Amino acid sequence: MAWIRSVLHLLWMAITVIPWTIGVVLVSFVASRASAWWVAVNWFRVVMWGTRVILGVRMEVQGYENLPLGKASAAVLLSKHQSTLETLWLPTIMPHPLAFVFKRELLKIPFFGWSMARLDMIHINRESRTVAMKHVIEQGKRLLGQGTWVMMFPEGTRMPRGEEGTYQTAGTRLAVESGAPVVPIAVATARCWPKQGFVKHPGVVRVSIGPLMESTGRDPKALMREAQAWIEAEMRRIDPEAYP
Repeated sequence: MAWIRSVLHLLWMAITVIPWTIGVVLVSFVASRASAWWVAVNWFRVVMWGTRVILGVRMEVQGYENLPLGKASAAVLLSKHQSTLETLWLPTIMPHPLAFVFKRELLKIPFFGWSMARLDMIHINRESRTVAMKHVIEQGKRLLGQGTWVMMFPEGTRMPRGEEGTYQTAGTRLAVESGAPVVPIAVATARCWPKQGFVKHPGVVRVSIGPLMESTGRDPKALMREAQAWIEAEMRRIDPEAYP
């Protein structure tokens, strides 16, 4: 049954992404990329409707009150990364537009990548770490100044359930240089939507948004260690079965 649900959900995503891609591209040309972002978010909401109804996956969020208030507020969101699910769901609950930092190769994905190319995101070339870091800082500061929050996955890739990767400091370096606070986020999405394997499983996915971590005057490495400690401790709280 889970396999059939997974097939139906994939078809749901494939069918709905085409008209939404056209909408994002058109709006980005006739209005603005900020407007195109909210068109894209509506597709994420459609996908999440299918995730809830077709797959039987329900999302629970804790700590939403920890997000900064105000239209001009800035934030660098540092999230655990376990599956595609958090990249689709987190934008639907955020009060600000988000700019994801991702590898440039994703822009080649038909329809999805094409629409991402029309949004104000931060595309990096992983072959040159120094150039990528400079690009993240420059573009990140510009976007934060416009009221867009920057979303980063400090482990750099999706991690299997119950595992911890190496946390990179690009996010905290951006936070320190821009003065924006860090918001750590723990996600237990692999419980229902694993990194590997086509089949998704019904159940409850817990997401926890942590307290603001001020960046002013901080050392980026120390700030990342603090964010990592909170995220990994929270992962063990919201998904204890994954950490025997």
